[in-house]
Amino acid sequence: MNQQQPLSSGFVDPVHEAQAAFRGVLEALSRPGQPRVIGRPVPGLGLGPAMAHLLLALSDDDTPVWWQQPESAADWLRFHSGATLADSPEQATFAVIADAAAMPPLYAFSAGSVEFPEQAATLLIEVASMSDGPAVEWHGPGIREMQTVRLAGLPESFWTQWQANHAAFPQGVDIVFTCADTALGLPRTTRVRRLEGIA
Repeated sequence: MNQQQPLSSGFVDPVHEAQAAFRGVLEALSRPGQPRVIGRPVPGLGLGPAMAHLLLALSDDDTPVWWQQPESAADWLRFHSGATLADSPEQATFAVIADAAAMPPLYAFSAGSVEFPEQAATLLIEVASMSDGPAVEWHGPGIREMQTVRLAGLPESFWTQWQANHAAFPQGVDIVFTCADTALGLPRTTRVRRLEGIA
């Protein structure tokens, strides 16, 4: 007889942990390229602490979530926040991407509209490292002069895709990269220039 696995816990201290995660993501997106530590490990869950805490803090029953690799984590989130499952990337308010190298192109997600740019998707992308990978300069609001960022495991065409996303402003997706308990924000207002590995 099959026994259903118990769901992993959510926030231990819901009010304070939700506030801390929400404050962390706001700081990450208002100060692009500056890492923020968010969350604690969630036992038995195949998500990093930052990713798990951001999902708990940001999602609810009005924010469909698209999972690149649907697994028990989708049931976990639905139980704790009420978030529904988006059937396709373009339907998602949030997207959970655990395998960055195999992620869909950015244009597959909702960029909002001219009238309602705030309806664009936010992508949560887990990367293997925030210290390896090609060097990329970030410029724009919230960045003093320039920020050099390295992220491992993104598709070869990612930064070219991002330039097109930025050019569509005020439309365009926003991104929060996560790596274990660390989050790094990349809002659509940020311009990028890749410094190495250019074909």
